[in-house]
Amino acid sequence: MAGITISGLVSNSFDWKSVVDQLIAIEKQPIARLQTEESKNIDKISSFTGLKTGLEGLQTATKALSAEGLFDGRSATSTTSGSGWTATAASGTAIGSYAIAVSQLASAARRVGASSISTSLNAAATDLGTDPNGIAGLTLATLPTAAALTSGDSTFTINGQQITINSADSLQSVFDGISSATNGEVTASYDATTDKITLSSSGEIVLGAANDTSNFLSVMRLANNGTGTISSTTSLGSVSLSAKLATSRLAGSLSGVDAEGDGAFTINGTTIDYNVNNDSIASLLTRITNSNAGVTASYDTVADRVILTNKSTGDTGMSVSDVTGSLASALGLTSGATTVRGLNAQFTVNNGDVLSSSSNVLGEDALGVDGLSVTVSTEGTQTINVAANTTAMKSAIQSFITAFNAVQSYIDDETKIEKKADGSISTGVLAGNHEVDRWSSQLRSLAFGQVSGLTGTVKRLEDLGIDFNSEDATLSIKDSAKLDAALSTRSGDVAAFFGGTTTGLVGGLNNYLGKLLDTSTGPLTTQVKTLNNQNTDLEEQIAALNRRIEQERERLTSAFIAMQQAQSEAQTQQKTLDSYFNKSKQE
Repeated sequence: MAGITISGLVSNSFDWKSVVDQLIAIEKQPIARLQTEESKNIDKISSFTGLKTGLEGLQTATKALSAEGLFDGRSATSTTSGSGWTATAASGTAIGSYAIAVSQLASAARRVGASSISTSLNAAATDLGTDPNGIAGLTLATLPTAAALTSGDSTFTINGQQITINSADSLQSVFDGISSATNGEVTASYDATTDKITLSSSGEIVLGAANDTSNFLSVMRLANNGTGTISSTTSLGSVSLSAKLATSRLAGSLSGVDAEGDGAFTINGTTIDYNVNNDSIASLLTRITNSNAGVTASYDTVADRVILTNKSTGDTGMSVSDVTGSLASALGLTSGATTVRGLNAQFTVNNGDVLSSSSNVLGEDALGVDGLSVTVSTEGTQTINVAANTTAMKSAIQSFITAFNAVQSYIDDETKIEKKADGSISTGVLAGNHEVDRWSSQLRSLAFGQVSGLTGTVKRLEDLGIDFNSEDATLSIKDSAKLDAALSTRSGDVAAFFGGTTTGLVGGLNNYLGKLLDTSTGPLTTQVKTLNNQNTDLEEQIAALNRRIEQERERLTSAFIAMQQAQSEAQTQQKTLDSYFNKSKQE
């Protein structure tokens, strides 16, 4: 009996998982279409965000054209090349030329203290009994002069003879050296009463040489005068600026302070406190300068005196008086002091009457010109030209043009529909959005339309030399000369044309931009909300489809698993039958 086989009845080579994946992929095709639509909406939202930024920039630039004083701005310059004068003009200052002739500059008043307020050189001498002038025991290194003498060995020259000295030498030994070097032709002496050194000779004395290494002659204030007698030009003693007041070598008494050493004096009614045991002359001068007295305090090392200078110029007085103690007197600021009166500036404007100012800053009150201020630094005549500040005006106008063009170019690019050379069509993200196109058109109409109700010479942008470019919807300055002329000579008409936030070109544009950008009901906000709502709906549809597809995958998977199980059972039965028939054949 021939063998019988049923091995071909059932095959286990069938890839059912691949079939399930293919079926699910077909089911997911609607999701891909929904996701593409959602992605396009996201691109549109992004495009609207960029447009919003551009519109906000245009709104800012538009409002800037109505800034207070923009078209009243003025510049003030001197016609004199390299002038040291400076001038400013406030908004609205009358345009014109002002010839200012300064015959006298303002100067500050000074309180010049008495000279020689320090003790003399011999104040530190220890043996005035044998040396009445007290110089034998004084070394050059310890002399209380205004400047320190050259340390170590050094030389100076008299009548061609070089004298070598050392900072450890006494003043008397230097005098002896002068006499020795000149063979007695020149003698030197010190007068404690005048605190000066005198060089004497029967003939003309010639001091110094180019190769001198000592500053002895200059510190002792000895200078050539063409005669046989040369004396120090001023007393030689000097105060110590850094020492405490009680030991600062002031010649005057510091009596009258309290037990702790506290005292006070006034300058222009301002009290200056001090302590003779704690304060120095240097710290006191700084305290005076930093006080409300309105003066600057300084020490003149040559004349050995204190000088107070008013911080403000002009012919104003100055008063100083001791309150507790006698420091002001010791500083030479009371009796013995002289007041050098300050000067007021004297000038004329356009050859008018002579005017006066306590300051070299000639303000509007002094000049008689509202808004004009001129700071003068030299005497003489200069012409100040006040003109419209066209630089600031043009900058604001150019910023508006730039912002306007940015919006127009952005809308044009985002809404374009163009045919390429290969015949394909390229579209912008917002192509076909006619509402956005209308926004662009309305902005152009507002920008180039005529502003009604104006009586001046500027009623539209064209009157300022500004026009649209023929190739696109952008603006540009076509006639710079026309714009410059309007800004420099008719700035009032320009200001009226642009107007404020509710009038003129600015008012119209600002009103329209405000509506576009309204975050509640504005059309831009509405379009973005619509797109967001659409995407929310698309997300819900995609989620629903995904749930249904997953359910379908589970159903197909279960069905194929059942089929696979049935196939396995069939294979088992086939093996049993094959075994049976094979056994029967053998029998």
